[in-house]
Amino acid sequence: MKTKAKKNVGMGLIVPSKNCTDKHCPFHGDLKLHGRVFEGKVINKNLHKTVNVEWERISYLSKFERYSKSRSRVKAHNPDCIGAEVGDHAMIVETRPISKTKKFVVVKVNK
Repeated sequence: MKTKAKKNVGMGLIVPSKNCTDKHCPFHGDLKLHGRVFEGKVINKNLHKTVNVEWERISYLSKFERYSKSRSRVKAHNPDCIGAEVGDHAMIVETRPISKTKKFVVVKVNK
């Protein structure tokens, strides 16, 4: 597969300097981004080109006048040019379904 030219995906993201031939890469492939944006911590990288991203949120329960902490975990596609590792803080963006459980893609990593 030929490498495509780098494209700007919007949202003020910097295009990675490393090239990849992944067709599910938003920068070098055909994947379009839309929908929700989350930031979380990469907690697992055991699957092929997939990472688990987790983030916590705090919500107020008016009945009990207390705050509750809950967390969400999502599987996201990890392109070769991004290369997120366990422990990194990653920004993920919603896209079309890539597989049965993957509907997000990693677009930015803060080590």
